[in-house]
Amino acid sequence: MAKTNNASFAEAARIAFRSLRGSKLRSFLTLLGIILATTTLISVMSVIRGMDDYIGTQVADMGVDGFRVRRMVMIGQWDPKKFLEMQRRNPQLTREEFNFLKSESKLLREVGIETNRQVAVNFSTERMEEVELRGVTANVGVITNTQIAQGRFLSDSDDARRMMVAVIGHELKQKFFPAVDPIGKVVDLGGRPYTVVGVAKEQGSVFGQSRDRFAIIPAETYFKIYGSRMGIGYSALAIDRQHLEQAQDEVRSLLRAWRHVPPGEADNFGLFSSDSLVAAWDQMTSAIAATAVAIVSVFMVVGGVVVMNIMLAVVIERTHEIGIRKSVGARRKDILNQFLVESSVLSGTGGFIGVTIAWIIAILVRNLTSVPMSVPASAIFIGVGLSAVVGLFFGIYPANVASKLDPIEALRADH
Repeated sequence: MAKTNNASFAEAARIAFRSLRGSKLRSFLTLLGIILATTTLISVMSVIRGMDDYIGTQVADMGVDGFRVRRMVMIGQWDPKKFLEMQRRNPQLTREEFNFLKSESKLLREVGIETNRQVAVNFSTERMEEVELRGVTANVGVITNTQIAQGRFLSDSDDARRMMVAVIGHELKQKFFPAVDPIGKVVDLGGRPYTVVGVAKEQGSVFGQSRDRFAIIPAETYFKIYGSRMGIGYSALAIDRQHLEQAQDEVRSLLRAWRHVPPGEADNFGLFSSDSLVAAWDQMTSAIAATAVAIVSVFMVVGGVVVMNIMLAVVIERTHEIGIRKSVGARRKDILNQFLVESSVLSGTGGFIGVTIAWIIAILVRNLTSVPMSVPASAIFIGVGLSAVVGLFFGIYPANVASKLDPIEALRADH
């Protein structure tokens, strides 16, 4: 019985593929809805997967017990009015506020300063534009989990003495020192000489943007050269993961007290942690997924209806053949299974084509733009499997019609 069923399935699959090859244009038009649905579904899954990797990178930099304080924070839906309002009422963070937080907080293991700007870097005859120059306190290396490949990170002594020293990113090392040890070499950062004391480990790129195109100098050195009136941010670690929310509440209370923000009035600064990033991303992906499901559902229903109509036409074309099969002993179940397999294979083929197109799109987008699309392996099974299920569902009615044909009437049909 198992061999008979397997043979019946194989024969039905062969008939389905023969039908696809026999009328390519009709097959393409039949499968167009399924192809569009699968391509849309897999493309959305690829974007979400790529963005998951990006968010994961940001969360890893912050740590499960870390958070940031910035002049303005907008996570989630962009609101121009809110942004303009924050620009108007949120003053710059200051070194005095930082010192106040550092001395008064009880739930912070570490708190550091970060600020940055874009500069050009020169060494010998080589030059690199648009390098991020970061000014940080020495503990930011611990807060952001910056890994060092060569040399060392900045020290408290470097910061206190305003030393002209720098830790460079992997991209700068490859550009200026591809075959030599950069430690001790002097590079020009924004028109000033700095001695290289360390090289950070390679971090790769996200959204097509390199995460290794930077140089880090002591915060006090940065303030001496560029001033401390603009662009300061704080990075902090709670004493442990369990106290993260309490630590954020403590910092919020201290800053509100320093700034004399009245009770009931909104903060005039922003805080965010890995939890808030993940929550905002989950909310965004839920909206994206809901929209994608709606679009895919429409395409799938349209594609399924087309498949059903084509299978009904196939039943009419094969009426005489069905009569012959029934007259030589084919059961109703055999006819039913044959047409169900055909419709499933037909739709599954459309799903496979859709997955292939989505995969090509992901490669092109990833290579030509900064959007990090990544096709998950599960998408192949989801795309093909869902398409086959749609074909199976919409193939039930045509298969049922075929299985109920009277053999004598079927034999009389023209062929």
